[in-house]
Parts: sequence; C-alpha cells; structure tokens
Amino acid sequence: MQTLHAALAGASLDRRIQISTPHSLGILSASTPPSAGKFHGGYDVHILKPLLGFLRSTNSPFMINPYPFFGCSEETLDYALFRPNLGFLDPNTRIRYTNMLDAQLDAVFSAMKSLGFGDLEIVIAETGWPSKGEPSQIGAGQENAAQYNRNLMRHVNSGDGTPLMPNRTFETYIFSLFNEDLKPGPTCERNFGLFGPDLTPAYDVGILRPTVSTAEPDGGGERKGAGKWCVAKEGADVDSLQRNIDYVCGALVGLGPGCGPIQEGGECFFPDTVRAHAAYAMNAFYQAMGRNDYDCDFRRTGAITAVDPSLLLLKLRFDSFCVYAFIFTCDDDGGRWCNFAGYGNCKYGH
Repeated sequence: MQTLHAALAGASLDRRIQISTPHSLGILSASTPPSAGKFHGGYDVHILKPLLGFLRSTNSPFMINPYPFFGCSEETLDYALFRPNLGFLDPNTRIRYTNMLDAQLDAVFSAMKSLGFGDLEIVIAETGWPSKGEPSQIGAGQENAAQYNRNLMRHVNSGDGTPLMPNRTFETYIFSLFNEDLKPGPTCERNFGLFGPDLTPAYDVGILRPTVSTAEPDGGGERKGAGKWCVAKEGADVDSLQRNIDYVCGALVGLGPGCGPIQEGGECFFPDTVRAHAAYAMNAFYQAMGRNDYDCDFRRTGAITAVDPSLLLLKLRFDSFCVYAFIFTCDDDGGRWCNFAGYGNCKYGH
C-alpha cells in the first residue's frame, strides 16, 4: 500500500486516488456486544495499527466486508434483513440495535477507536445476500436477497448512520454483480449476483430501468423527483468535487451527452473551474440515475434542491458586487464575465 501510494504521489495522483484494502470480520476477536469490539491480539498492534495510521495520513477509508447472512440464525433472520424485530441490547451502552449490519459496523468502529482511530471513515467494501442456497441454509432465496439489498441501500444512504456513528452515510459495494456459476463450494457462494452469467436479472432489487433517458419526464406525467436538482454543498472542498467529476464522467460514458458539455469546447466549459464543472456533473449523474436521493450524496458533498440551478441568476443589485450562481454578464460597461459561485466586480449584478 505504501509503495502504491508513493507511485501515485510520483504521478501527482495521490490526492485523487486513495489506497486501501478490504477486511473480513475475521479480524475481530470480539464483536458482541458492539461496544466491546476488538481486533485479534498481535494483529491489532503490529498490523492493523500501522495500517490505520497509513490510512489516516493519506485520508483513505478503512474497508470491511460485513455479511449479516453468515451471522444470522432462524431466530435473528428478521434482525439481519432490517425487518421489524425485538432487537439486541448492548448492556454496556444500553443501546438497542434493530439490525445486524449496524451492530457489525459498530463492533469494527469500537475496535478502531480502542486503537485511537475512531475518526477514520469506514467503507463497506462487500456485502450481499444469496438468491439460492443449500436446503439447510437459513434465509437463502430470491425474496430475502432482494429485500436485504433494497433495505441496505435505503439504510446506508439515509444519513442516520449507526448508534455509535450517527449522521453518516456509508459508501457501500454490493456483492456481487454476477452469479459465479463456476465457483466451487456451497451453492450460496455461486449465487450472490444481481444477474446471472447470461446477463438476465437474478431478481429485481429496484435498480433496473428500461432506458437510460431518465432525465426527462415521461409523456404520461412527471417522473419521480421531477423538479429536483443536485448541487454541491457550500464548503465542499475542491479535491472532493474533482473526485466527483472524475467518477461521474466515467459513470456517464454512453449515457446521453455525458461530460462532453464541460470538456474544452463544450457549451458548459466556461467558467473553467472545478466547482462549476462539478455543478454540472453531479446534477447530470443525479438526473441520469433517476433522481434517487442517494445518487446526490457524493460522500456528503451533494445536496438536493428544489430550485433549478440554471435559474439562479439572482436579481439582487448591489453598489459594488454581484451575487450569482451561474455564468452571466455584468452591466459595468466592460461586459465582464463573473466567475461561478462568488463575487464579481460589478457595478450592477443581475
């Protein structure tokens, strides 16, 4: 990891590309109750503490692979699937957990905090649920797999966080895109995919859509989230916004105009600033993905607004400054262009 980071730094890419590595929950010697979570002795001081120090120094996340499926029983199936249940009471904190994922995440958090790294961001590098399994396996099946992944997406993007990490969203990767039909081992290991090897859906988790043209209303009426836009939060740092642009421009390849309008020569290239380009890219992604609230999170740098950003040409007049959100000219006899999201030396601003 240090060698990879050094190579990125040598190419001036270290602030745009992070290095981390995923871990199973096998790194924990204790996970119940969540407040007592700790890493295995020996590994904690000699391996994980230096690794966590590296992650902190490079502003990178700690990646874990929690799987409630492998930790549940017939009695705790509802608890694992985010369904109504009696929950689990942590006797140390007196906190009642209503789902297993939160308990697993907080156990990892407690272990990190015990080493002095409670400030690090956690990324869920893998989690999922099999759509098939052995007859003896509790919970394996299409209905439960769809329910787990739907509830997972809703939960990690809610902003609720966990009892020990409140008000957080978690970058999360669902395992996996495809069933692995040639993988050895139990049946469930071959059936974690959202799609089969022939590209047909294994089940509908709620992300399938017939076309990529989701930014415009249907002829029969308004689409979900019509009249909503995604913008960058005030105070979002430039590095984060640049990462948003890089991610979106890769994700939108083949979807409409993509990022062409903010490339040099494009109609939205000016003003040529990261913040201006991020405003276009983040909203383009949000619209193209169907206007789901979680598609405007961008690691807590995005916010949804009901005000069309392209209409934010504020009609406020000041003696020496103009306030603006998008590019427009100023009546100062020089035809000067104002920059994006700031103040310009305009006698009259519109």
